[in-house]
Amino acid sequence: MKSDSKEQLEIKTILIFFIPLGISASLVTLSHIIINSTLARAENSETIIASYAIAMSLFAITERLAVILRQTCSTLVRDRNSFKLMTNFSFYLIGGIMLISLAVAYTSIGDFIFLTLFGVKESMVAGIKEIYQVLIFVTVFSGLRCLCHGIIIFNRQTKWLTIGMMIRLAAMYALSLIFIHTGHITAVTGAYIFLTGMMIEFIISMFEARKLVKGMPEKSELKIKSKSQIFRFYHPLMLSSVVTVIIGPSINVFLGKTSDIELAIASYAIALSVTQLFLSFFSYIHQIVINFYDDNEVLIKQFSLLIGFIPFLLIALFCFTEIGPLFLQYVMGINGRLLEASLQVLKIFMIMALVFPFVDFFNGILMLHRQTKVTIVSQSTNLVITLIVLGLGVKFAAGWNGAIGAFAQSIGLLAELIVVSFIVNSIEKTNGRKSIFMLKRVRKERVDAKG
Repeated sequence: MKSDSKEQLEIKTILIFFIPLGISASLVTLSHIIINSTLARAENSETIIASYAIAMSLFAITERLAVILRQTCSTLVRDRNSFKLMTNFSFYLIGGIMLISLAVAYTSIGDFIFLTLFGVKESMVAGIKEIYQVLIFVTVFSGLRCLCHGIIIFNRQTKWLTIGMMIRLAAMYALSLIFIHTGHITAVTGAYIFLTGMMIEFIISMFEARKLVKGMPEKSELKIKSKSQIFRFYHPLMLSSVVTVIIGPSINVFLGKTSDIELAIASYAIALSVTQLFLSFFSYIHQIVINFYDDNEVLIKQFSLLIGFIPFLLIALFCFTEIGPLFLQYVMGINGRLLEASLQVLKIFMIMALVFPFVDFFNGILMLHRQTKVTIVSQSTNLVITLIVLGLGVKFAAGWNGAIGAFAQSIGLLAELIVVSFIVNSIEKTNGRKSIFMLKRVRKERVDAKG
């Protein structure tokens, strides 16, 4: 009986830790649902959604470089002096991203990228560049927001991430209703909604982060002395992230070579946003592993296995009952052939929903063993397999349209699972549990740094 109550207590602890993280992640994906639902109500919705998806796929690359500031700041900043260095580094980074983005948005470089690499029609380029011009400012506020998030996370005040996201979503939804009721929905509407939400989330995070920074010591023993130290930490994360974010734009490039470009890209974008809505809640399994796996290995494996199948079951329920069509039609405002195509793509994404939680689980073990550089190998495998499947799909089954992208992305992730599981098994057999003591030492250092 004592053993059973201990296990129940541990499960309760895991749920208390996991559920708030899952809710916060799910709220992020709702913002994209709001935008796509708004754009779907335009007269030429397929073209508008496709244009927005193309601009967002390129934006995802530059924004990802800014988002990494969250992990970098939460790991390295321990005092006001290191925060000052981190802030200066962030300004340099965001400034560099802006210069690159401005060149894409206002010169012929953008024309080359969208016409040649993405293969879009010439008539769509002006609209895509107009969207991207607004998304540049989203990148700026996203980077500054993540800098503030780093301080908030280190100080364990994560409730403010959820509060900020909820207020952001409320503002985005209110603005989307204004656009819908006025009937003024263009290709750039989604970007304006996105920018408004990001600005609001940044402001909320900034106020909380400033208060927390004032309470930090001027200097501490665990300190960084130069921006080069920050870059050495940031650089591997950047390389790994670039490999990951290339997948999205690559899929849109190949979908631009299908038999019905607008339908392919639009249906893929809608199905992916719905899939991410289900998957996002389970995107913090790696944090469960990091925080509990060392002391409760068997229980965490059982818990992860149990919840790992939930996204697959939810999407299956969505696709094969009336829930899916009703949600797409009445919540997202999607009708006609776009609705039918989106459901077909979503059925393919069931493979991805089955695989994703277990990839995240193994990545958590890699983080626990401090072997994060290895993820470059598994993610590169994902990218290569995805590109191969995309090429074969476009050549032999161009009529599949958006389903090609879903199938390629799912098979690529399956390949990543195979590689990362093999690597994790090899590491654990070779190194045993030695890295667990490193993890405990890092935790002790974090506690000491807080005083």
